[in-house]
Amino acid sequence: MTTRTTAGRLGRWADALLRAFTDRSVVVTVLAVVLAMALGTVLMVLTDADAMASLAYVFGRPGDFFAAAGQTIGSAYAAMFTGAVVDPTAPDAAGFFRPLTETLAWATPLAIAGLGLSISFRAGLFNVGAQGQIIMAAVASSMVGFMLHLPPGIHLVLTLLAGVAAGAIWGGIVGLLKAKTGAHEVILTIMFNQIAYLVLAYLLTLPAFQRPGTNAPMSPALDASASLGPLFGAGTRTTAGIVVAIGMTVLVWWTFQRSTIGFQLAAVGSNPFAARTAGMRPAVVWTMGMALSGAVIGLAGSIHLAGDEHFLKLGIAGSIGSDAIMVALLGRSHPVGVLVGALFFGALRAGGVNMQAYTGLSIDIVLVIQALIVLFLCAPALITKIFGLRRSERRAITPLQKVELSR
Repeated sequence: MTTRTTAGRLGRWADALLRAFTDRSVVVTVLAVVLAMALGTVLMVLTDADAMASLAYVFGRPGDFFAAAGQTIGSAYAAMFTGAVVDPTAPDAAGFFRPLTETLAWATPLAIAGLGLSISFRAGLFNVGAQGQIIMAAVASSMVGFMLHLPPGIHLVLTLLAGVAAGAIWGGIVGLLKAKTGAHEVILTIMFNQIAYLVLAYLLTLPAFQRPGTNAPMSPALDASASLGPLFGAGTRTTAGIVVAIGMTVLVWWTFQRSTIGFQLAAVGSNPFAARTAGMRPAVVWTMGMALSGAVIGLAGSIHLAGDEHFLKLGIAGSIGSDAIMVALLGRSHPVGVLVGALFFGALRAGGVNMQAYTGLSIDIVLVIQALIVLFLCAPALITKIFGLRRSERRAITPLQKVELSR
């Protein structure tokens, strides 16, 4: 009986995996990535001096151009691979796997913030306020991290919880305003991003938030007891945050698939009018959805502060907020897809740095590739037309389109 039950489970898992890989939205996503990478490859050639020099006489000696282009493409992707996955030329095992740790370090805050955004997308809310929620979480976490002096373990937990609470409040206010006034969440979150930045800028002018001995706008460093150390030893940037990211992926998946909250978020996100008829209160669900979204994004901000930065500065959020939106779109708001998308974007960033260092090609090419991926994901009909996919009655739609259709 046990053997038969195990075989049945394996069969169901295999069937689910097959359906996932043949799902139309997954196919469109993969093709969008392929097309963006292809255009990025063309851009690499167009920005290489040797390839452009040989293009001037391409009709006389075409072999020179194709050789130069091939050399550019090969060296660029080789540099990206050794900067993002493994370095075969490294003298030891630590150096061999160090590129992978860089990818994980870049991917950690993106994965957690992307999961937070997927919660709001699930509720039919297009949250573009991740940047502000990360900033407010970092502010709250830093206050606990360098103003309080607590035992190790407790100090770190309280530092992270402070960020979670700040993100939840900052996102929940947006949800409450939308529920009570009908204000559009995109406008609200854009405004709250700016407010958060101005709050941060003001706080960094106060004596309590200024580092002694410098006039630069930066706070004192977090206590060691409130910081996340390297997970794989000195010289690497990956922290235990990657473990948290994987755990949050499982938790968000369970919430979406198995919990009442997940069902309410999906119901209101799909059709708030039908959900109200069924006895749900969209206003409450919107507020709860934005608060949960902000809480998870706040966790990303806390981990980023405790693991990477260790002090407040004006650029504390970097581009995590905007990149997390792209990750959530790439992952189709599915928790596993978001994690995979974060790892892919992390690999692009880590590899892009190495590519620029060893080939001279600008890392901006990576940013262009990321932007092209989102562009194609938001226009699935274009991908269908380019690759000649068979049209189906059930069209693949993006999370952004799903949000708009729910209004």
